[in-house]
Amino acid sequence: MSLTREAVLAELKTLKDPASGSDIVASGLVRALNVEGGDVRFVMEIDPSQSNAMQAVKAEAEEKLNALAGVDRVAIVMTAHEVKAPPPDLQARRPAQQQGPQKIPGVDRILAIASGKGGVGKSTLSANLAVALAAEGRKVGLLDADVYGPSQPRMLGVSGRPASPDGKTILPMRNHGVTMMSIGLMTREEEAVVWRGPMLMGALQQMLNQVQWGALDVLIVDLPPGTGDVQMTLAQKAELTGAVVVSTPQDIALLDARKGIDMFNKLGTPIVGMVENMSTHICSKCGHEEHVFGHGGVAAEAEKLGVPLLGEIPLDIDIRMAADGGAPLVASKPASPQAQAFRKLAKTLIDNGHA
Repeated sequence: MSLTREAVLAELKTLKDPASGSDIVASGLVRALNVEGGDVRFVMEIDPSQSNAMQAVKAEAEEKLNALAGVDRVAIVMTAHEVKAPPPDLQARRPAQQQGPQKIPGVDRILAIASGKGGVGKSTLSANLAVALAAEGRKVGLLDADVYGPSQPRMLGVSGRPASPDGKTILPMRNHGVTMMSIGLMTREEEAVVWRGPMLMGALQQMLNQVQWGALDVLIVDLPPGTGDVQMTLAQKAELTGAVVVSTPQDIALLDARKGIDMFNKLGTPIVGMVENMSTHICSKCGHEEHVFGHGGVAAEAEKLGVPLLGEIPLDIDIRMAADGGAPLVASKPASPQAQAFRKLAKTLIDNGHA
């Protein structure tokens, strides 16, 4: 008989929440439960003051579930509730209590790929840039931090679930010369991730610090669009080399890009430069060049902000089809002019000491 969600919940209901005395399901500690085949995954969202007691509950949950018929693997992520801050003291500033940004062992540089809005091709650029840097001889990692819309498993042609040799560390996947980790490897492709801020932050920190990245020259982080929890957590918890801001040339995209740049400035993250994506389109039949979204807007914005324009990437159907097919254009058609645009971007980042 195959493993069912009901059987897992029944087993979890035998465990008590030390704070409330009720079972951990009734008390709301079990979140985002996913039962697929023999894999069981869920999040335990706890009160930080109960962390020691909840470690024991987590261990007991793992033991009980691993003994359940049909279970092959159990993955439990434990994260904390947001703690309500005390009333602000308007007379004095208290020193920050949280730990500052930390280096990831073995990782030389961390480069965040960001955009102010969705739909500007940030993830496609991240995948091609990672492969291009690997082609230039760099040891490259790619962290898909776009938790709500993880696309890197599809773009890099990676499937299957990462292994964990000891139940604590995670072995990343690898393809096209790039070491990769994504929350998309933990969920079904059509499954929505319904997580709040604290759960997002906990998952991101685990992917940063519990994945065996090995020795990397650069870790590319594909961020979600906008200015939210993931961007703030990354800047506050990891020592970033800097951020690359991706935008299309039109004014509405640049408006949101400015907000992203302002956020990184407030967080103290250096802006490495800007990339104009979908910069130009060349007709495959007649060779006519057309600037579908306008042209030069990102270059003008970069000059205004005093940051480099790192590259201009064309709008081309081959880039899209290669990404959908699981082999970024830099890997599938390395000699094409479009792939060479990504190689040029990679060389610029290396020459500038950012990758």
